[in-house]
Amino acid sequence: MENCMRTVKPAMDNEKMELLKKISLAPYIFLATNLIPCNRKAGGTCFRHQISTLGVLIEYGYIDAVLLKASVIHDLIEDKPDFDQNLIRNCDSDGEKVLKLVHEVSKQSGESKADFLKRIIEKESYKAKVLKCADRISNLIELGFVTDAEFIDRTCSDSETFILPMALQVDYSMFLEILSLIESRQHYLELIGYYNKKSE
Repeated sequence: MENCMRTVKPAMDNEKMELLKKISLAPYIFLATNLIPCNRKAGGTCFRHQISTLGVLIEYGYIDAVLLKASVIHDLIEDKPDFDQNLIRNCDSDGEKVLKLVHEVSKQSGESKADFLKRIIEKESYKAKVLKCADRISNLIELGFVTDAEFIDRTCSDSETFILPMALQVDYSMFLEILSLIESRQHYLELIGYYNKKSE
């Protein structure tokens, strides 16, 4: 039997199912297919990561049209800088709001990773913080397939510094999962002797 990390009731109920039925994600999934050629460090494509982030949000009970639509394309303008943003803007009646949210969670030109994450914590919307936390949960799960110890260490470090405080602002259950995933990856680094080598 699989070990369940959380023992809470399923996040989807009949009311949320009715809301989800009214959300048309297909046009945004179509736009997200532009990310199929982009590969991830853990394997797979950037397109799959968008769908994974969507799944995390639904699992946690988020049934908000703009949030779910943005999750499906959250890396699009960052990973494809020449992408025509009018395609998002004109996608449907939520397009403008979706594009705004995607901009909130996209690293701007010349912005350091630390400044980017601080901006989300300090200035961006509740939805942006929830989306970034879901994004990081997906990233940390993928980290289990990464063998680059320095990359794992960097990801865990900025997750501790920026993502955990962000999760505390918006969703304590997400906070607990992110913490557990960080600890799991740090345990792996201990097992391979990374921290001992790093301190030498």
